[in-house]
Amino acid sequence: MSILNDRARLLTLSTWAAMAFVSLIMLAGAFAKFTSNPQVVEGFQKLGTPGWFMLFIGASELAGAFGIWLRQTSMLAALGIGIIMVGAIYFHIVFSPLTSAIPAVLVLAVCGYIVWRRGTGVIG
Repeated sequence: MSILNDRARLLTLSTWAAMAFVSLIMLAGAFAKFTSNPQVVEGFQKLGTPGWFMLFIGASELAGAFGIWLRQTSMLAALGIGIIMVGAIYFHIVFSPLTSAIPAVLVLAVCGYIVWRRGTGVIG
């Protein structure tokens, strides 16, 4: 019985750690967009998107960073962040060295883990 409790506790803690990791990355990304970090502005200009799109992505990242902690929205927030990461991966593949896509791939994988954990109906 103790082994099952230890496994459940480990899974819960790993899910929380994954959520914390993604939240911190999204908060940093949102901050960079809301403060018009020159590198971020340049990136969105390379994509040819209108100025409001950068703020929309920042707001989506901010919503995801908090929504990932709510039981009712956690899986959807992780899915939404995953979609943003697919866009980030595309950007890095097309406009920068391929290795710069690695952080986005990592966040996408962690979001997949969160979706899997939250999709099982387990609260952890």
